[in-house]
Amino acid sequence: MALVLSALSVLSGLAWADSPADLLDHYKTEAKAAGLGAGDAPRGQSFFNSTHGNEWKCASCHGAVPTGKGEHAITHKVIEPMAPALNPQRFSDLAKTEKWFRRNCKDVLARDCSAAEKADVLAWLISLK
Repeated sequence: MALVLSALSVLSGLAWADSPADLLDHYKTEAKAAGLGAGDAPRGQSFFNSTHGNEWKCASCHGAVPTGKGEHAITHKVIEPMAPALNPQRFSDLAKTEKWFRRNCKDVLARDCSAAEKADVLAWLISLK
């Protein structure tokens, strides 16, 4: 009986795992509620590779096309690829995704990213193969 309950617990956890597409839908829904269009991959690429009034851009650490490993500009810590096709752990958990968006957006923008900005960047990252 304990084995069955354990197996059900594992399976139920898998059923609730987020996918990059799930997170993209989440951000698009949030943006739409705010009256914004979102999920535009070319706009996401432009956002990722642009400075926004500060010295850093997303590409400063992740690379202009984040399909390979990046490196933090100050700590030199290796950063695994951002593209979900090359790193299946990316964008598989909403809470973790929010944590990193919050931290990195403050570094790049000096503010939180909007849902539309998150959706645009994520749409572009999903498109990378």
